[in-house]
Amino acid sequence: MSMAVAASLRSLARRRPRLRLPAAPLAVPGARAAFLSGAAEEAAADAAAAPPAPGRKVLESFREEFEIGGRSIAFETGKMARFANGSVVISMEDTNVLATVAAAKSSEPVRDFLPLTVDYQEKQYAQGVIPTTYMRREGAPKERELLCGRIIDRPIRPLFPPGFYHEIQIMVNVLSSDGKQDPDVMAANASSAALMLSDIPWNGPIGVIRVGRIDGNFVLNPTVHELGLSDLNLIYACSRDKTLMIDVQAREITERDLQAGMKLAHSEAIKCIDPQIRLAKRAGKEKKEYKISLISDTSYEKIRNLSEAPIEEVFTDSSYGKFERGEALEKITQSVKAKLEEENDEDSLKFLSKAVDTVRKQVIRKRIIEEGLRLDGRQLDEVRPLYCESNTYPILHGSALFSRGDTQVLCTVTLGAPGDAQRLDSIVGPPTKRFMLHYSFPPFSINEVAKRGGLNRREVGHGTLAEKALLAVLPPESDFPYTVRVNSEVMASDGSTSMASVCGGSMALMDAGIPVREHVAGVSVGLVSLVDPTTGDFSNYRILTDILGLEDHLGDMDFKIAGTRKGITAIQLDIKPAGIPLDIICESLEPARKARNQILDRMDQEISTARAINDGSGPRLATLSFSSDSLRKLLFHRKTIEKATGARVSVSDGTVTIVAKTQPIMDKAIEKVEFLVGREIEVGRTYKGIVSSIKEYGAFVEFNGGQQGLLHISELSHEPVSKVSDILTVGQVLSLMCIGQDVRGNIKLSLKATLPQPRKKDVKSKDPLPSQEVGWAAVENMPSVGADAEPSSSKHEDGTAEAPAFSTPSVIIRSEADCDAQDVANGPKKRAKVAKSSPRPYKAPSKCQEVRTATAKKAPGTTKKTKKVKIEESGSDGLETSGSDVPEQTASNTLDLKQSPVNFQSGSMKLGDVVTAKVYQIRALGLVLELSDGARGMHKFEENGQKEFEVGQELLVKCQSFNAKGIPVFSLLD
Repeated sequence: MSMAVAASLRSLARRRPRLRLPAAPLAVPGARAAFLSGAAEEAAADAAAAPPAPGRKVLESFREEFEIGGRSIAFETGKMARFANGSVVISMEDTNVLATVAAAKSSEPVRDFLPLTVDYQEKQYAQGVIPTTYMRREGAPKERELLCGRIIDRPIRPLFPPGFYHEIQIMVNVLSSDGKQDPDVMAANASSAALMLSDIPWNGPIGVIRVGRIDGNFVLNPTVHELGLSDLNLIYACSRDKTLMIDVQAREITERDLQAGMKLAHSEAIKCIDPQIRLAKRAGKEKKEYKISLISDTSYEKIRNLSEAPIEEVFTDSSYGKFERGEALEKITQSVKAKLEEENDEDSLKFLSKAVDTVRKQVIRKRIIEEGLRLDGRQLDEVRPLYCESNTYPILHGSALFSRGDTQVLCTVTLGAPGDAQRLDSIVGPPTKRFMLHYSFPPFSINEVAKRGGLNRREVGHGTLAEKALLAVLPPESDFPYTVRVNSEVMASDGSTSMASVCGGSMALMDAGIPVREHVAGVSVGLVSLVDPTTGDFSNYRILTDILGLEDHLGDMDFKIAGTRKGITAIQLDIKPAGIPLDIICESLEPARKARNQILDRMDQEISTARAINDGSGPRLATLSFSSDSLRKLLFHRKTIEKATGARVSVSDGTVTIVAKTQPIMDKAIEKVEFLVGREIEVGRTYKGIVSSIKEYGAFVEFNGGQQGLLHISELSHEPVSKVSDILTVGQVLSLMCIGQDVRGNIKLSLKATLPQPRKKDVKSKDPLPSQEVGWAAVENMPSVGADAEPSSSKHEDGTAEAPAFSTPSVIIRSEADCDAQDVANGPKKRAKVAKSSPRPYKAPSKCQEVRTATAKKAPGTTKKTKKVKIEESGSDGLETSGSDVPEQTASNTLDLKQSPVNFQSGSMKLGDVVTAKVYQIRALGLVLELSDGARGMHKFEENGQKEFEVGQELLVKCQSFNAKGIPVFSLLD
């Protein structure tokens, strides 16, 4: 409490002079000195109360810079992660990657392998993005992160000393990325530098580089954009004189060009080695003495003497299969173990498994190198027997079974919509991937029991290798928009299941109807060598084609090469010794090419070209284009359509893609999409609609995404209809044909156009039928006139070309019933006016439509002709009429074109009526015509087609249409 009071008093003492200064100016002599003395005391009190200022920490960092391919690269240490056993930040332009390494202090006594773990992580902050996950955090490692970890692991692992079994963990974090450089190669170099700086025994450093090829020229460390233009993506890792790792994705590059690329890569990659050595001398730790678990020479000789002879006997018997051979070798191990237990030799028992494995390796190497004989009795360059089968399961989109020896793989293909593409959250590269190959290695394939977990590094690596091999022959997305997923299920494994996945996947793609250019095959090449223990040089070696699983385990390398007859598409090299000379690697390409061609020949015998995509159970794909505004409804109802139809619907950039298993499902999905979103109205096309309201003159129908159309009473049936409600009810679903628009832009629909035409009876009447109703039918339902009927094409009087008889139907402006109803309302002596309905306005398509009208026959037996007449009338918007052919007329009912109809009244005039009219007035754009009852009509001159007319001149004319005021518009017939 006293301390708090004292602090309050000091605070008041410090504040008192400041409060009194403005009110009490210094006027007394000596007061200024007293005030200064008080200020000094106050400053001293403040200094005593304030904490000491922190010192400035100096971070000593070391930096080494070098240049490859015109790009500057720098290693830096000492600034970040100072507690790690070794830490390095590598920089290239604005991309920075941190690599750290740590080692366990002791190793488990029973361990006989190197527990090396590489964790590569790309966090979204490196590109300035917040993760889109629910928790807004990075989750489990993605496929790309696992693959980059393998790129780092594969060249580093062989360089640890034998017997070093301490747990090692390398962690790599991308600190920043400019999106130009792929950080994977930088991460491998940084991991090598971190190991050099640590106290962990390691026989490095290594250099890693990426090489591309654009227009035939090799590019060192290409950017992500340049890789998109390159036909080669080569990642090459090496020590100063030997190759450690190769990873290739190419577009059918030849073996010769690949050798040139690898030699260039080696000469450039070693430029990364000297900067690491210099950095280690400046800032590296002294190597620590770690415990090495090695078997003594005495124990090894004892185990070798007990096991060598029976092992040779097993390896010389080529009749053994994989499991029979494994059981025989296991019995030998158990026999040696029993003898050592009798002798109580604990030291030998501790290393028994490793020692027996070493004896096996020595026996098989001696047999292959000295005698040229392999475990199964094959020649060194001989491929195992092949079995190929396509269309294994016809119900699938594509399937194939491929066997090479005892290795068997079932590959299936599933096709999907573009929206099914895999989304990638990588900081570099494309955002999606439309081709995926998923490799699965179940434990039953090797007759073992194991738990199935999540993503497996080995499965991801093998699947990606096969995926890269097949990607080179896929058609471009513009030609084949499907998303493709290949599943490779390993049924039995005895060596190189990844290359079997390439072969089976290629056949399955063709079986699915995917137009791949040609087959892709793969084979694994092995190496057995004798190395001088003093110099490390290869004294003798043999290259093995199509290696078994045991040859892979006991050999020196697993060189997987896939490609077509034209060249290589993918490579993956894994080795066990501390490097292999590049000359031996290049020598292995030729036997791989010969074996690959043999496999391709066998695959071509089974299936050589892609099947039709709609054969069997292949899915159907349809792409529809809409405006962005039209797709808003679909975004909310997409899941509903998928649930109702079973189709897959994806929406992107104004395009709707539908994928369905069968054609009926596809038709149903398209119908629902078009009904919801709507399509551009096309005359003559059939739409499904729902009756929304019923009027006396017809019904309004909602169709095509909520648009309104008028179904007039005259378009309900081929027979006369007295009441609309007798046929239609509200909510009824109808299939209607669009027959055009009226002058106001209202969409006119027809039900009778979708109904079959009734049989017409022959009318044998000599009297003309001026008021015969003109039937308007869709072009799909036009009846054939006769065997001699041919589509005609002539010119109309206004100069427009007459269309063939079976062209697109046109637009009807008004029906006969409209005219009759208005005539009854206005009386027979009044000028006809058109009663118009008012459905929701519709913006018509901009392209000009044309009119089809029926023409009367001039003689018996002549064929039916149709015309396209472009409507040009005052008050109209350039819309057209629509109709179909009139029923065929005979000589008995043919209209006499030289006389007017008997008892003619203008109020009962209909489309197609032929009358005689007098020229009442001549105007600039046309004629005013006077009919026999005093009513008037009009005729419009065609462009540059005006003739000489006289007032009072009689003309034979035909009623072509009515304008907005109901005035008939005539065309000249003579």
